[in-house]
Amino acid sequence: MSRATFDALLTEVRACRVCASHLPHEPRPVVRARPTARLCIVGQAPGTRVHASGVPFTDPSGDRLRSWLGIDEATFYDERRVAIVPMGFCFPGLDAKGGDLPPRRECAPLWRERLFAELKQIELTLVVGSYAQAWHLKGCKKASLTETVRAWREYGPQHLPLPHPSWRNNAWVKKNPWFEAELLPELRRRVAKVLEL
Repeated sequence: MSRATFDALLTEVRACRVCASHLPHEPRPVVRARPTARLCIVGQAPGTRVHASGVPFTDPSGDRLRSWLGIDEATFYDERRVAIVPMGFCFPGLDAKGGDLPPRRECAPLWRERLFAELKQIELTLVVGSYAQAWHLKGCKKASLTETVRAWREYGPQHLPLPHPSWRNNAWVKKNPWFEAELLPELRRRVAKVLEL
């Protein structure tokens, strides 16, 4: 696919209004990618700050994720190297407790196959959170997010499951010290290798 054709696909994605009647706001699909990207980050869906900015992970979760990866903002947002393709491209709204609703179900079947068909240079996909793991680790996902992340070695060099980097997960990180002791050093090593840092 040529650069112009890929740009046309992204323009089509960003103009999507399929879920408009189900969202509490005007749709604003947020996705970043180029066919040359070698690292892909798959999260769940934009939050309120990302909806406002139109840039993924422009929030404390993004700060923490960049820290986990061991890369700076310039590298993280270089879409020629890093694709950011959430399960849902639009902010789905908040639940009664103030947490984000799940990604809209319409988004992934509509766009993922077309986008990933053009992201042929991806060497490592970071599968962040249970929604991303359910889609990208079909048939291999464990019974819980903790079990899936703990089994990270089983997903080969192509995929690496992670918990969501939300500060709401501080208790999870504290309860699972193997995550910082074992998985994060491997995550940083793989990211550095794929991005040739």
